[in-house]
Amino acid sequence: MGKGGAISEGVMKKIILSYTYVSIWIFLSFSVIVYNKYILDRKMYNWPFPISLTMIHMAFCSSIAYLLVRVFKLVETVSMTRDMYLRSVVPIGALYSLSLWFSNSAYIYLSVSFIQMLKALMPVAVYSISVLLKKEGFKSQTMTNMVSISIGVAIAAYGEAKFNTWGVMLQLGAVAFEATRLVLIQILLTSKGISLNPITSLYYVAPCCLGFLCIPWIAVEFPVLKEASSFRFDYFIFGTNSLCAFALNLAVFLLVGKTSALTMNVAGVVKDWLLIAFSWSVIKDTVTPVNLIGYGVAFLGVAYYNHAKLQLLKAKDEEKKASNSQTDEETGRLLEERQVVDNNSNAAAAASSVKKIELQG
Repeated sequence: MGKGGAISEGVMKKIILSYTYVSIWIFLSFSVIVYNKYILDRKMYNWPFPISLTMIHMAFCSSIAYLLVRVFKLVETVSMTRDMYLRSVVPIGALYSLSLWFSNSAYIYLSVSFIQMLKALMPVAVYSISVLLKKEGFKSQTMTNMVSISIGVAIAAYGEAKFNTWGVMLQLGAVAFEATRLVLIQILLTSKGISLNPITSLYYVAPCCLGFLCIPWIAVEFPVLKEASSFRFDYFIFGTNSLCAFALNLAVFLLVGKTSALTMNVAGVVKDWLLIAFSWSVIKDTVTPVNLIGYGVAFLGVAYYNHAKLQLLKAKDEEKKASNSQTDEETGRLLEERQVVDNNSNAAAAASSVKKIELQG
Protein backbone atom coordinates (compact mmCIF):
# COMPACT_ATOMS: atom_id res chain seq x y z
CA MET A 1 0.00 0.00 0.00
CA GLY A 2 1.14 3.56 -0.70
CA LYS A 3 1.67 6.28 1.79
CA GLY A 4 -1.89 7.57 1.38
CA GLY A 5 -3.22 4.04 1.94
CA ALA A 6 -1.15 3.67 5.12
CA ILE A 7 -2.50 6.95 6.52
CA SER A 8 -6.05 5.91 5.66
CA GLU A 9 -5.52 2.55 7.34
CA GLY A 10 -4.14 4.22 10.47
CA VAL A 11 -7.08 6.59 10.71
CA MET A 12 -9.52 3.71 10.20
CA LYS A 13 -7.80 1.71 12.96
CA LYS A 14 -8.05 4.67 15.33
CA ILE A 15 -11.77 5.08 14.58
CA ILE A 16 -12.43 1.36 15.13
CA LEU A 17 -10.55 1.41 18.45
CA SER A 18 -12.46 4.50 19.60
CA TYR A 19 -15.80 2.86 18.82
CA THR A 20 -14.62 -0.28 20.61
CA TYR A 21 -13.76 1.68 23.78
CA VAL A 22 -17.11 3.49 23.59
CA SER A 23 -19.00 0.21 23.14
CA ILE A 24 -17.23 -1.44 26.09
CA TRP A 25 -17.97 1.52 28.37
CA ILE A 26 -21.63 1.73 27.29
CA PHE A 27 -22.09 -2.02 27.81
CA LEU A 28 -20.52 -2.04 31.28
CA SER A 29 -22.24 1.15 32.43
CA PHE A 30 -25.55 -0.20 31.13
CA SER A 31 -24.95 -3.52 32.91
CA VAL A 32 -24.07 -1.96 36.28
CA ILE A 33 -27.13 0.32 36.25
CA VAL A 34 -29.56 -2.45 35.31
CA TYR A 35 -27.89 -4.94 37.71
CA ASN A 36 -28.08 -2.48 40.63
CA LYS A 37 -31.73 -1.79 39.82
CA TYR A 38 -32.42 -5.54 39.75
CA ILE A 39 -30.83 -6.10 43.19
CA LEU A 40 -32.32 -3.06 44.94
CA ASP A 41 -35.83 -2.99 43.47
CA ARG A 42 -38.48 -4.49 45.78
CA LYS A 43 -40.30 -6.02 42.80
CA MET A 44 -37.20 -7.87 41.51
CA TYR A 45 -34.44 -9.33 43.71
CA ASN A 46 -35.81 -7.32 46.65
CA TRP A 47 -32.65 -6.47 48.59
CA PRO A 48 -33.21 -2.75 49.36
CA PHE A 49 -29.92 -2.03 51.12
CA PRO A 50 -28.06 0.52 48.97
CA ILE A 51 -25.37 1.31 51.56
CA SER A 52 -24.55 -2.40 51.95
CA LEU A 53 -24.40 -2.88 48.18
CA THR A 54 -22.07 0.11 47.78
CA MET A 55 -19.87 -1.21 50.61
CA ILE A 56 -19.65 -4.60 48.89
CA HIS A 57 -18.49 -2.84 45.71
CA MET A 58 -15.88 -0.78 47.59
CA ALA A 59 -14.60 -3.79 49.56
CA PHE A 60 -14.24 -5.79 46.33
CA CYS A 61 -12.50 -2.93 44.48
CA SER A 62 -10.20 -2.23 47.45
CA SER A 63 -9.16 -5.89 47.64
CA ILE A 64 -8.43 -6.20 43.93
CA ALA A 65 -6.52 -2.90 43.89
CA TYR A 66 -4.46 -3.95 46.93
CA LEU A 67 -3.55 -7.28 45.32
CA LEU A 68 -2.49 -5.61 42.06
CA VAL A 69 -0.48 -2.87 43.78
CA ARG A 70 1.01 -4.49 46.90
CA VAL A 71 1.05 -8.25 46.28
CA PHE A 72 1.59 -8.72 42.54
CA LYS A 73 3.14 -5.24 42.09
CA LEU A 74 1.61 -4.89 38.62
CA VAL A 75 0.74 -1.24 39.17
CA GLU A 76 2.97 1.46 40.63
CA THR A 77 1.58 3.91 43.20
CA VAL A 78 2.06 7.65 42.98
CA SER A 79 3.98 9.65 45.57
CA MET A 80 1.35 10.37 48.24
CA THR A 81 2.23 11.94 51.59
CA ARG A 82 -0.01 11.65 54.64
CA ASP A 83 -0.88 15.35 54.49
CA MET A 84 -1.74 15.13 50.79
CA TYR A 85 -3.92 12.07 51.41
CA LEU A 86 -5.86 13.81 54.19
CA ARG A 87 -6.27 17.07 52.26
CA SER A 88 -6.97 15.64 48.78
CA VAL A 89 -8.07 12.01 48.79
CA VAL A 90 -10.22 12.00 51.95
CA PRO A 91 -12.62 14.78 50.77
CA ILE A 92 -12.93 13.09 47.37
CA GLY A 93 -13.58 9.73 49.03
CA ALA A 94 -16.26 11.25 51.28
CA LEU A 95 -18.08 12.82 48.32
CA TYR A 96 -17.76 9.60 46.31
CA SER A 97 -19.35 7.57 49.11
CA LEU A 98 -22.28 10.00 49.36
CA SER A 99 -22.71 10.05 45.58
CA LEU A 100 -22.82 6.24 45.32
CA TRP A 101 -25.04 5.86 48.38
CA PHE A 102 -27.63 8.38 47.16
CA SER A 103 -27.61 7.22 43.53
CA ASN A 104 -28.07 3.56 44.49
CA SER A 105 -30.83 4.52 46.94
CA ALA A 106 -32.73 6.28 44.16
CA TYR A 107 -33.19 2.96 42.32
CA ILE A 108 -35.55 1.84 45.08
CA TYR A 109 -37.97 4.69 44.41
CA LEU A 110 -37.52 5.72 40.75
CA SER A 111 -37.52 4.04 37.35
CA VAL A 112 -34.28 3.60 35.41
CA SER A 113 -35.56 5.86 32.63
CA PHE A 114 -36.43 8.75 34.95
CA ILE A 115 -33.11 8.48 36.78
CA GLN A 116 -31.27 8.84 33.47
CA MET A 117 -33.35 11.93 32.69
CA LEU A 118 -32.39 13.47 36.03
CA LYS A 119 -28.72 12.70 35.37
CA ALA A 120 -28.89 15.13 32.45
CA LEU A 121 -28.46 17.83 35.13
CA MET A 122 -24.81 16.79 35.66
CA PRO A 123 -23.35 19.50 33.32
CA VAL A 124 -25.50 22.09 35.14
CA ALA A 125 -24.19 20.99 38.52
CA VAL A 126 -20.54 20.79 37.38
CA TYR A 127 -20.64 24.23 35.77
CA SER A 128 -22.43 25.86 38.72
CA ILE A 129 -20.01 24.41 41.28
CA SER A 130 -17.01 25.31 39.09
CA VAL A 131 -18.21 28.93 39.03
CA LEU A 132 -18.85 28.97 42.79
CA LEU A 133 -15.37 27.59 43.50
CA LYS A 134 -13.87 29.98 40.91
CA LYS A 135 -12.56 27.12 38.83
CA GLU A 136 -14.39 28.48 35.78
CA GLY A 137 -15.58 31.97 34.84
CA PHE A 138 -19.25 32.90 34.57
CA LYS A 139 -20.55 33.14 31.00
CA SER A 140 -24.10 34.23 30.27
CA GLN A 141 -24.28 32.07 27.13
CA THR A 142 -23.25 28.95 29.04
CA MET A 143 -25.67 29.74 31.86
CA THR A 144 -28.49 30.12 29.32
CA ASN A 145 -27.60 26.65 28.05
CA MET A 146 -27.67 25.32 31.62
CA VAL A 147 -31.11 26.87 32.18
CA SER A 148 -32.44 25.15 29.02
CA ILE A 149 -31.21 21.77 30.30
CA SER A 150 -32.85 22.41 33.67
CA ILE A 151 -36.16 23.36 32.02
CA GLY A 152 -36.07 20.14 29.98
CA VAL A 153 -35.49 18.02 33.09
CA ALA A 154 -38.27 19.90 34.91
CA ILE A 155 -40.69 19.09 32.06
CA ALA A 156 -39.63 15.42 32.19
CA ALA A 157 -40.21 15.38 35.95
CA TYR A 158 -43.64 16.98 35.49
CA GLY A 159 -44.60 14.20 33.08
CA GLU A 160 -43.27 11.35 35.25
CA ALA A 161 -46.05 8.84 35.91
CA LYS A 162 -44.51 7.47 39.13
CA PHE A 163 -42.99 10.61 40.61
CA ASN A 164 -41.49 10.10 44.05
CA THR A 165 -40.28 13.20 45.90
CA TRP A 166 -37.83 11.32 48.16
CA GLY A 167 -36.35 9.44 45.20
CA VAL A 168 -35.89 12.70 43.24
CA MET A 169 -34.19 14.34 46.23
CA LEU A 170 -31.82 11.38 46.54
CA GLN A 171 -30.90 11.47 42.85
CA LEU A 172 -30.42 15.26 42.83
CA GLY A 173 -28.22 14.89 45.91
CA ALA A 174 -26.18 12.23 44.11
CA VAL A 175 -25.72 14.57 41.13
CA ALA A 176 -24.61 17.41 43.41
CA PHE A 177 -22.10 15.26 45.30
CA GLU A 178 -20.70 13.71 42.11
CA ALA A 179 -20.33 17.11 40.44
CA THR A 180 -18.51 18.48 43.49
CA ARG A 181 -16.24 15.42 43.48
CA LEU A 182 -15.35 15.96 39.81
CA VAL A 183 -14.51 19.62 40.40
CA LEU A 184 -12.43 18.81 43.50
CA ILE A 185 -10.46 16.22 41.52
CA GLN A 186 -9.43 19.06 39.20
CA ILE A 187 -8.59 21.37 42.12
CA LEU A 188 -6.99 18.96 44.59
CA LEU A 189 -5.27 16.43 42.34
CA THR A 190 -4.92 17.48 38.70
CA SER A 191 -3.73 21.00 39.55
CA LYS A 192 -0.93 19.43 41.65
CA GLY A 193 0.16 17.21 38.78
CA ILE A 194 -1.22 14.04 40.39
CA SER A 195 -2.74 11.65 37.88
CA LEU A 196 -4.39 8.49 39.18
CA ASN A 197 -5.18 5.54 36.92
CA PRO A 198 -8.24 3.46 37.89
CA ILE A 199 -6.24 0.95 39.97
CA THR A 200 -4.33 3.55 42.01
CA SER A 201 -7.52 5.61 42.27
CA LEU A 202 -9.37 2.64 43.79
CA TYR A 203 -6.33 1.79 45.91
CA TYR A 204 -6.45 5.20 47.59
CA VAL A 205 -10.14 6.20 47.35
CA ALA A 206 -12.08 2.91 47.77
CA PRO A 207 -10.92 2.14 51.36
CA CYS A 208 -11.62 5.75 52.33
CA CYS A 209 -15.07 5.49 50.76
CA LEU A 210 -15.69 2.20 52.58
CA GLY A 211 -14.78 3.80 55.89
CA PHE A 212 -17.19 6.69 55.42
CA LEU A 213 -20.01 4.32 54.44
CA CYS A 214 -19.61 2.35 57.68
CA ILE A 215 -21.03 5.27 59.68
CA PRO A 216 -24.52 5.41 58.08
CA TRP A 217 -24.52 1.63 57.59
CA ILE A 218 -24.19 0.94 61.34
CA ALA A 219 -27.00 3.38 62.11
CA VAL A 220 -29.40 2.62 59.22
CA GLU A 221 -28.98 -0.84 57.68
CA PHE A 222 -27.06 -3.01 60.12
CA PRO A 223 -29.96 -3.31 62.65
CA VAL A 224 -32.35 -4.34 59.86
CA LEU A 225 -29.93 -6.87 58.38
CA LYS A 226 -29.24 -8.27 61.85
CA GLU A 227 -32.93 -9.01 62.32
CA ALA A 228 -33.28 -10.54 58.83
CA SER A 229 -32.00 -13.96 59.88
CA SER A 230 -33.38 -15.54 56.69
CA PHE A 231 -30.93 -13.63 54.48
CA ARG A 232 -28.19 -15.68 52.86
CA PHE A 233 -25.37 -13.92 51.01
CA ASP A 234 -25.54 -14.84 47.29
CA TYR A 235 -21.90 -14.97 46.21
CA PHE A 236 -22.77 -15.29 42.52
CA ILE A 237 -25.12 -12.28 42.41
CA PHE A 238 -22.99 -9.94 44.50
CA GLY A 239 -19.71 -11.27 43.09
CA THR A 240 -20.67 -10.70 39.46
CA ASN A 241 -22.25 -7.35 40.33
CA SER A 242 -19.03 -6.20 42.04
CA LEU A 243 -16.96 -7.47 39.13
CA CYS A 244 -19.07 -5.38 36.74
CA ALA A 245 -18.55 -2.31 38.96
CA PHE A 246 -14.78 -2.89 39.01
CA ALA A 247 -14.65 -3.42 35.25
CA LEU A 248 -16.59 -0.17 34.74
CA ASN A 249 -13.87 1.75 36.59
CA LEU A 250 -11.29 0.31 34.21
CA ALA A 251 -13.49 1.08 31.20
CA VAL A 252 -13.82 4.73 32.25
CA PHE A 253 -10.02 5.08 32.35
CA LEU A 254 -9.70 3.25 29.02
CA LEU A 255 -12.28 5.47 27.33
CA VAL A 256 -10.99 8.79 28.69
CA GLY A 257 -7.32 7.81 28.37
CA LYS A 258 -7.56 6.58 24.78
CA THR A 259 -10.12 9.13 23.54
CA SER A 260 -11.27 12.05 25.72
CA ALA A 261 -13.67 13.05 28.49
CA LEU A 262 -15.79 14.73 25.81
CA THR A 263 -16.16 11.39 23.99
CA MET A 264 -17.40 9.88 27.24
CA ASN A 265 -19.98 12.66 27.60
CA VAL A 266 -21.28 12.03 24.07
CA ALA A 267 -21.30 8.26 24.66
CA GLY A 268 -23.21 8.90 27.89
CA VAL A 269 -26.04 10.51 25.92
CA VAL A 270 -26.27 7.41 23.70
CA LYS A 271 -26.26 5.18 26.79
CA ASP A 272 -29.08 7.21 28.36
CA TRP A 273 -31.33 6.77 25.32
CA LEU A 274 -30.59 3.04 25.28
CA LEU A 275 -31.46 2.75 28.98
CA ILE A 276 -34.69 4.67 28.49
CA ALA A 277 -35.66 2.35 25.64
CA PHE A 278 -34.68 -0.71 27.70
CA SER A 279 -36.58 0.54 30.74
CA TRP A 280 -39.73 1.05 28.67
CA SER A 281 -39.57 -2.13 26.58
CA VAL A 282 -38.08 -4.75 28.95
CA ILE A 283 -38.60 -3.55 32.53
CA LYS A 284 -41.99 -2.11 31.49
CA ASP A 285 -41.46 1.24 33.19
CA THR A 286 -43.96 3.90 32.15
CA VAL A 287 -42.46 6.52 29.83
CA THR A 288 -44.92 9.29 28.95
CA PRO A 289 -44.81 11.64 25.93
CA VAL A 290 -44.17 14.56 28.30
CA ASN A 291 -41.18 12.61 29.68
CA LEU A 292 -39.72 12.29 26.20
CA ILE A 293 -40.42 15.91 25.26
CA GLY A 294 -38.74 17.16 28.43
CA TYR A 295 -35.75 14.89 28.06
CA GLY A 296 -35.56 15.85 24.37
CA VAL A 297 -35.18 19.52 25.39
CA ALA A 298 -32.54 18.56 27.97
CA PHE A 299 -30.81 16.36 25.40
CA LEU A 300 -30.54 19.25 22.93
CA GLY A 301 -29.06 21.41 25.70
CA VAL A 302 -26.50 18.74 26.60
CA ALA A 303 -25.68 18.22 22.90
CA TYR A 304 -25.09 21.95 22.46
CA TYR A 305 -22.94 21.98 25.61
CA ASN A 306 -20.80 19.14 24.24
CA HIS A 307 -20.56 20.94 20.88
CA ALA A 308 -19.41 24.15 22.60
CA LYS A 309 -16.80 22.21 24.58
CA LEU A 310 -15.56 20.59 21.36
CA GLN A 311 -15.23 23.99 19.63
CA LEU A 312 -13.34 25.32 22.66
CA LEU A 313 -10.94 22.37 22.55
CA LYS A 314 -10.39 22.90 18.82
CA ALA A 315 -9.73 26.61 19.36
CA LYS A 316 -7.20 25.85 22.10
CA ASP A 317 -5.52 23.26 19.87
CA GLU A 318 -5.27 25.72 16.99
CA GLU A 319 -3.96 28.40 19.34
CA LYS A 320 -1.33 25.96 20.62
CA LYS A 321 -0.31 25.06 17.07
CA ALA A 322 -0.08 28.74 16.12
CA SER A 323 2.02 29.41 19.23
CA ASN A 324 4.35 26.51 18.40
CA SER A 325 4.62 27.74 14.81
CA GLN A 326 5.45 31.25 16.00
CA THR A 327 8.03 29.84 18.42
CA ASP A 328 9.59 27.81 15.60
CA GLU A 329 9.77 30.93 13.39
CA GLU A 330 11.38 32.96 16.18
CA THR A 331 13.84 30.15 16.85
CA GLY A 332 14.72 29.98 13.15
CA ARG A 333 15.21 33.74 12.98
CA LEU A 334 17.45 33.71 16.05
CA LEU A 335 19.50 30.89 14.55
CA GLU A 336 19.89 32.86 11.31
CA GLU A 337 20.96 35.99 13.24
CA ARG A 338 23.41 33.92 15.28
CA GLN A 339 24.79 32.41 12.08
CA VAL A 340 25.31 35.90 10.62
CA VAL A 341 27.04 37.04 13.81
CA ASP A 342 29.25 33.92 13.78
CA ASN A 343 30.10 34.48 10.10
CA ASN A 344 30.98 38.12 10.77
CA SER A 345 33.12 37.11 13.73
CA ASN A 346 34.91 34.48 11.65
CA ALA A 347 35.48 37.01 8.86
CA ALA A 348 36.85 39.59 11.31
CA ALA A 349 39.13 36.97 12.86
CA ALA A 350 40.38 35.96 9.42
CA ALA A 351 41.05 39.60 8.44
CA SER A 352 42.94 40.13 11.70
CA SER A 353 45.07 37.06 11.03
CA VAL A 354 45.93 38.25 7.50
CA LYS A 355 46.86 41.67 8.82
CA LYS A 356 49.16 40.12 11.43
CA ILE A 357 50.85 38.01 8.76
CA GLU A 358 51.36 41.08 6.54
CA LEU A 359 52.88 43.00 9.44
CA GLN A 360 55.20 40.15 10.27
CA GLY A 361 56.20 39.90 6.61
